[in-house]
Amino acid sequence: MEEVCLNSEPVFDDGDDYEVEGDSSGVGCDDETGENCSKKKRSEPTVGLEFDSFDEAYDFYNVYGKEQGFGIRVSNSWFRSKRKERYRAKLSCSSAGFKKKSEANNPRPETRTGCPAMVVIRLVDSKRWRIVDVELEHNHPVNPQIKRFYKSHKRMVLAAKKAQPPPEPVTEVHTIRLHRRALMNTGCNVYLNVDEMGHVDHVDHFKHLELKEGDALAVYNYLCRMKLTNPNFFYLMDLDDEGRLRNVFWADARSRVAYGFFCDTVTIDTTCLANRYEMPLISFVGVNHHGQSVLLGCGFLGQESKEYFVWIFRAWLKCMQGHFPEVIITDQNKPLQSAVSEVFPNARHCYNVCCITQRVPERLGGLQGYEAIKRQLNKAVYNSLKIAEFETSWADMIKCHGLGDNKWLQTLYEERQAWVPVYLKDIFFVGMIPIQEHESLNAFFDGYVHKHTSFKEFVDKYDLALHRKHMKEAMADLESTNSSYELKTRCNFEVQLSKVYTKEIFRKFQSEVEGMYSCFNTKQVRVNGQIATYIVKERVEVAGSEKEVRHFEVLYDTSQADIRCICSLFNYKGYLCRHAMNVLNYNGVEEVPSRYILPRWGKDYKRRGLLDLNPGDIDVNSPIYWHNLLYRFAIPVVEVGAQSSDHYKIALQELEELLKKFNLAEDNLV
Repeated sequence: MEEVCLNSEPVFDDGDDYEVEGDSSGVGCDDETGENCSKKKRSEPTVGLEFDSFDEAYDFYNVYGKEQGFGIRVSNSWFRSKRKERYRAKLSCSSAGFKKKSEANNPRPETRTGCPAMVVIRLVDSKRWRIVDVELEHNHPVNPQIKRFYKSHKRMVLAAKKAQPPPEPVTEVHTIRLHRRALMNTGCNVYLNVDEMGHVDHVDHFKHLELKEGDALAVYNYLCRMKLTNPNFFYLMDLDDEGRLRNVFWADARSRVAYGFFCDTVTIDTTCLANRYEMPLISFVGVNHHGQSVLLGCGFLGQESKEYFVWIFRAWLKCMQGHFPEVIITDQNKPLQSAVSEVFPNARHCYNVCCITQRVPERLGGLQGYEAIKRQLNKAVYNSLKIAEFETSWADMIKCHGLGDNKWLQTLYEERQAWVPVYLKDIFFVGMIPIQEHESLNAFFDGYVHKHTSFKEFVDKYDLALHRKHMKEAMADLESTNSSYELKTRCNFEVQLSKVYTKEIFRKFQSEVEGMYSCFNTKQVRVNGQIATYIVKERVEVAGSEKEVRHFEVLYDTSQADIRCICSLFNYKGYLCRHAMNVLNYNGVEEVPSRYILPRWGKDYKRRGLLDLNPGDIDVNSPIYWHNLLYRFAIPVVEVGAQSSDHYKIALQELEELLKKFNLAEDNLV
């Protein structure tokens, strides 16, 4: 398995490898055995290390690169304009940056990965060269055992051979086989050129992505383009031993920042895999402070196996700097379940009830009495307030329709604790599972992907989908910040939360406030110390215009201001239900307790998030951390700047001044 990771700032240059000037025989090593190199290992490049000449500094890094398994080149040089004297240079891994786009009919394939590994050297005291900056980490595999020739190493060996006596006559010929390995599937026109000694012993028989003509180039070009325009863009590619693409994962800067805010509950959407779409898309989706779905990364999966799921989960986790979600929602799938257990052992894993109920027509549609079976199944799943109610309803359905031998229903029942809402009342879902029969949740790419969407077509639509989603969130931010909400009751709870919640979350909460008036006869039935038990009656619709009275049990701890309703709306949706508010009102409480006002639904949640930053084990010197922190600080500037024409002009002027300062700082470095 070969991975190609691009997660660094690209470096551009027109030149090739640095051309060694003069005799470099002192740094040569045996390319066949590597004995000279292994006997005298060079130290790692460190800031402050000095050399007598530029060539000596280059040779030092070149030998270090050969020991580690990578080539080098001069990616940038600075010269004094009058004397054309070099005084600063950046020596990079040969995989740094990306080649400029060629206008040729058959351009050479992109083999660089945007690798960040480099050293920056500077002339000091007009005679010595000093290392002033170092990055040792690569974003691609490096292995000194792989017999691959880099241009910088070839020149090093040639220079060494000049100083050696003439060799003995050759008595044995070694053949170097050049394997031109396809980057992706047959029919594509993108290649990864790798020079290797001998044959490839291991052949990977795992399935790879099935790409049509033009798909491979479209996907690869999209990822490279995004990396060039978005330095915090992340992608990872999984190749088999023949260079064919098995899996791909990517996430843009917005997704990575969004995860910092909305990492509590994540849905892993595998609809395209389950429905055998032409494009095997897998998406990681969360919910923002408006209750809108937000993309947290996506990818293409070669096949539905545990190994492939594990790979893409680990890629996503690496992208998100190892931060685990608290709750994961997936389809009911054995390989998926095993992979989640392995990669996210501490997360609560649940099945998406929507995915299960959508299969009811397919699985049960041919049975006699299907409509009655469907009604009883939905009643058991959505109307059960207690586990005993579900068990009774399910048993009645099985017995009434003679379904005891139905394997699918048997499996559902065995795994009921992972998908039936009544078993999941202690889990916080932020509205990501339906709790009513006719409640539906749309997939993030709904309307952009169909069964025959090709890879090429998807990458063309991907930017459009994200742009529209971002615009929708921006408009919701503006409406929540600048507009006042229409109040429909005289309830203090409604007034209180109108000042806190975003517009869409307030609209949903407001529905619960209005629903208080359909509740009646709130009565205390038990007291156990500080905890009182109440029964709240409500008229609810059951079929068409028919209504029935249901009894909801509410526990209220007066000492802790802790209130819990048997409907568990707070855990399912994140705001208090009408039954709980009836009990608070019954006890003379005029405001919703603060513990039931989640900050994640607040108008200023992203700004308040700044106060909660805790780096912990995060590398605060990482460009990813810098990007995320700056992004969070920039959000209030954008929000306030868009409130009026005067604010807009001030914000724009200050931002332009800031960019000028950045440019001035860059000039001073030179």
